[in-house]
Amino acid sequence: MTTEQFTKTVSTPEAFTGQSVRRKEDDRLLRAQGEFGDDTPLARPGYLVFVRSPHAHARITRIDCAAAAAVPGCLDVLLPSDVEELTDPFMELQGPPADAEVDRCLATGGVVRFVGEPVVAVVGDSRESARDVAAAVVVDYEPLPHVVDAREAIKEAPLVHEQVGSNVAFESHYDWGDIDFALANADHVIEVDELHFHRFSSTPLECTAITVEYDAGVDTFTFTGGFATPQLATFNLVTALRHPANKLRIVSKDVGGSFGIKINNHIPATAAALAARRLGRPIRWTETRTEQHYAGGHGNERWFHNVRMAVQSDGTVLGLTYDALDDIGAYSRYEPLGGVIWTQVANACYQLKHLRVHYRSVYTNKGPVHPNRGYSRMQHLWLVERMMDIAAHKLGFDPAEFRLHNYIRPDQYPYTTVNGCVYDSGDLPESLRRALELIDYPGARELQQQTRGTGKVIGIGIGSTLDSGTNNFGQARLINPHLPFGGNTEGGLVRLGADGTVYATAGGVAYGQGHETTVAQVVADTLGVTYDEVHVQRGSDSSLSAQTGFSGSYASQFAVTGIGAMLNAAEKLAREIRLVAGTVLGVDPDEIVLRDGTAQVATAPEKALPLAAVAGIVHFSPADLPPEIADEVGLVGRAVYRAPFDIPDVDRKYGNLTLTYATQVHVCVLEIDEETGEIGILRYAMVDDCGTPINPMIIEGQVHGAALHGISAALFEHFGYDADGQLTATNFYDYHAATAYDVPSFRYANVVSPSPFTPIGAKGMGEGGGAPLHAICAAVQDAVGDNGIVLESFTPPERALQLLRGRNASKARVVR
Repeated sequence: MTTEQFTKTVSTPEAFTGQSVRRKEDDRLLRAQGEFGDDTPLARPGYLVFVRSPHAHARITRIDCAAAAAVPGCLDVLLPSDVEELTDPFMELQGPPADAEVDRCLATGGVVRFVGEPVVAVVGDSRESARDVAAAVVVDYEPLPHVVDAREAIKEAPLVHEQVGSNVAFESHYDWGDIDFALANADHVIEVDELHFHRFSSTPLECTAITVEYDAGVDTFTFTGGFATPQLATFNLVTALRHPANKLRIVSKDVGGSFGIKINNHIPATAAALAARRLGRPIRWTETRTEQHYAGGHGNERWFHNVRMAVQSDGTVLGLTYDALDDIGAYSRYEPLGGVIWTQVANACYQLKHLRVHYRSVYTNKGPVHPNRGYSRMQHLWLVERMMDIAAHKLGFDPAEFRLHNYIRPDQYPYTTVNGCVYDSGDLPESLRRALELIDYPGARELQQQTRGTGKVIGIGIGSTLDSGTNNFGQARLINPHLPFGGNTEGGLVRLGADGTVYATAGGVAYGQGHETTVAQVVADTLGVTYDEVHVQRGSDSSLSAQTGFSGSYASQFAVTGIGAMLNAAEKLAREIRLVAGTVLGVDPDEIVLRDGTAQVATAPEKALPLAAVAGIVHFSPADLPPEIADEVGLVGRAVYRAPFDIPDVDRKYGNLTLTYATQVHVCVLEIDEETGEIGILRYAMVDDCGTPINPMIIEGQVHGAALHGISAALFEHFGYDADGQLTATNFYDYHAATAYDVPSFRYANVVSPSPFTPIGAKGMGEGGGAPLHAICAAVQDAVGDNGIVLESFTPPERALQLLRGRNASKARVVR
């Protein structure tokens, strides 16, 4: 069913949900009238700049600020000793021994652990003066041995954190089913020694910008900037600053992209807060692109070893086992949650019965990793897809037919995975069939044959993925059983103003997803007003009552938790409106319907009160209402959506870790120049299934953006480090984020499988950012044939050329 067909079947002239209404946000954004982190007007601001480490690992032997203090415009210099005195370390999620790690906003303990780590923070009365002050700070270092390869870090390597005593921050064994039985009894075992998922990031258009204001009169900090998870930031800031939560306010307005990596903005915010309190003036820090590349958060890099897949002769995949090394960089921060979150998609898209994984999170002297689109799940999904493709090629199956044989079938949903997660709905076979039609699969195979011997080789690749949405935070207990987390909630607030205006405040933070639009759609339908009559507050403000402890935008959850909370809040308000209208019109409240901006008697629509009249009575003339009504009604609906979760079984590592699963299938047709290795994409199709669409146009836009991001990661983006621990891509000259010139026109379709677990059948969008990574790897594999195995998620021209020339020493083996 197409988006257009779906809209026609579920929408009525009065319904906005399900329609491709124009986004509320776009008018101000396209007119450059948004307010991003660096736009908030300030009086007498100070500008903060960090002095950063040029070494991967070194002891700080001296810091000389005499010359810096003499620079005109210098307002303050914040040293590591100041931070040690004035702050406590940020909270850690892991248990012993890695909980001995100390992480502060500046390098403390006299040691730096990655290139780009902040060492000194200076403040100037202008950006220019702050940079001059920073340039005048002299820091002497004694280089220490370093390690930049997770494979070496687990051997006899330098320790990143001496007090931890190991470079392994987290280790766990996951064993579901009976993989030994599967391997012993399978007709075939496919074996690969090593595969590698590379480092890249989200490269948001807006680098992080944070403003901190301190009001000494009430001892209150106000933080303004792109905080993706306000409550998580609050917990960390409370801990670090030794300051009560009721005296911290976090405001996010427009945010120019995050995709996970802005989840740790509390780290620079802490330094800015110290300066703001010390100077008594607002402090602003604006991240440069180079700083963003050094320390703004990389996606997880993962090594896979000893990979074995058990397969029957008919193509049935029985199970999989592997060892994983997750390179988390110099500080754990949000890690080691990645050591659990991948298990949300343990089965990937397939009917795996047996799975065993030995997982380790490993410190190295690299920039820390932050959650990045498809956080931790993308890596496991890529591995499973890579093995599916390798097995299909080795055993002589068409990769499409091999997947169709092993996909979870539509009649198997809800589907319980090997580790107790519940896939809610989907139709993967139909999604793949639609994607193959969009690229004309038979025609692409014919073109592949026709181009042989022309100097170009063509490959066709499939990427199947799913995006889990709405975390069960009880999963954190699988890494540390003492963590007080379980389930998930989100808050929402809808109120009727004194003049009848409908106001909506969401707990989630938007950074491009269209929250203002989708909230207005569902609230308008609930209250019987037009989409344009709903005023949705931009961004987020922790001083408002909409938020809960898990509020924020992450894990593809807003369409479930955010919209669920807004629906509950709007229903509460609707009940109050019906109660007032029923009292005034002399009928039972259940006889009142909300339609066309009025509260009408269902059987006599001429008997109606405009919502403005209802508001006027409650706000200005409550004496006209019986006391029991006037005391109960405030025309404010504040509600919480609680996801239906239980605590996972910690001993078995078993339980439902997330609520919804959006699926995506991408198919790529590419060509490789046999002389240069250059890759060009000829056709690209993508089919998504995110349940009941709220706004199909927004969904398609998100899918396009995610596909571009994934293609860019597969072909252009790589955060590599040299042997000295220096990042090799510190700006966009070296880090080649793709543009519209690098991709073809996308071919798009959708499949609708409503979730049985959510208020309106919607799932988190997910967007399928991981699907292109494998679709391209698979297409390259298809193009080079038996010359070599694609063992990396990053395929630049030089690697494609090596594969074409058979220079890939590591091969996949059919051991039986």
